[in-house]
Amino acid sequence: MADTPRSSTGVAADEPRPATYYHLARAVLYREYLIFVRYPANAIGGIVIALFFFGVLFYGGRLLAGQALTDSLEGIIVGYFLWTLSVGAYSSVSNDIGSEVQWGTLERHITTPFGFAPVALLKGVAKVVRTFLTSAAVLAVMLLLTRTRLSIDPITVITVAGLAITSVIGLGFAAGGITVLYKRIGNWLNLLQFGFVVLISAPVLDAPWTRFLPLAHGSALLQRAMVDGVRLWEFGIFDIGLLVGVAVGYLVGGYIVFHYATRRARRLGVLGDY
Repeated sequence: MADTPRSSTGVAADEPRPATYYHLARAVLYREYLIFVRYPANAIGGIVIALFFFGVLFYGGRLLAGQALTDSLEGIIVGYFLWTLSVGAYSSVSNDIGSEVQWGTLERHITTPFGFAPVALLKGVAKVVRTFLTSAAVLAVMLLLTRTRLSIDPITVITVAGLAITSVIGLGFAAGGITVLYKRIGNWLNLLQFGFVVLISAPVLDAPWTRFLPLAHGSALLQRAMVDGVRLWEFGIFDIGLLVGVAVGYLVGGYIVFHYATRRARRLGVLGDY
């Protein structure tokens, strides 16, 4: 009998190969792409809603505040841009976990070789990539409507904003873990999204301790980057180190909450219940 052809890795050519994290990331990104192109009305609707709320904020504020709004318009645009990113990152994880609980498919994800947390994290990253694209479109329209100019260095904006919203992904993990335990808490999860406004506008200069809160320090750096034109390599080591530390800290903390919440749900026998 002839020997079975084998690949360079020693696996028979006709045998299925074990999936890797590369295959998982590619599948998740491709899934998000298909959802985006197959349901364009929903994607466009998200952009329209974001622009509608900004229009209410801008035109309503101009009627009430007048010149005071104009003087702070650049900061408002940057803050609103970061808020749309934050809401997308947060909801991509927390809402996705809530949907898995509601559909009864959570256990199926947990029993995969990768575990549910890596799958949820990669699905969140894929949605963040999509959110970056839609938020960039919203930002472009905002600049056209208000006739405002900002300094947009892609490397600086993507790096600072990406690290800033990483802490929000950690909050999404924590919220998802609580959802696994208590199921329907959507109203509380949605309320937290409006709390992002407070975090983004936190007075980091007057209250330095707020730099350790999610989004606060990242928002301050993003303001300096897009309004004052500061590049990534021009920030101090402490500023970048604190930004990375806050991002990693909240991401790890959120994962720990999610891990212990799902483990407790298993002990109580409510992991697959809804």
